[in-house]
Amino acid sequence: MKLFVAGLPYDVDDAELEEIFEKFGKIISAKVSIDRETGKSRGFGFVDMANETEAKEAIEHLNDISLGKKPLVVKAAEDKPGGGGGYKKPGFGNDRRRY
Repeated sequence: MKLFVAGLPYDVDDAELEEIFEKFGKIISAKVSIDRETGKSRGFGFVDMANETEAKEAIEHLNDISLGKKPLVVKAAEDKPGGGGGYKKPGFGNDRRRY
C-alpha cells in the first residue's frame, strides 16, 4: 500500500523516511520528493509498504505527530488520474485530416 507523507522537515532524506516507517512493517520503497531546480526536499514523500494492515497501522500512529516544526500528514496515496497526457506536437499522425 502506497502512503503519502507531508509535513516532512526539509532535512529528512529517503533513508530517514524509511527508518520512520520500518517500525510498522516491511518497506518496499521510501522516497522524498526533491525539487528539480534546487535539489532540495519539497517537504513530502511517498512510502510503499508491503502489507496493507501494517500501512494502516503506520497511518494511525504517525498521522498528526510532530516531526520538527510541522505535524506529519500520513494517508493512503491517491492514484494519479489518466496517464500519458502531455503536449502533442502538430505534425504527421497527430492531426489526420481527410479531404
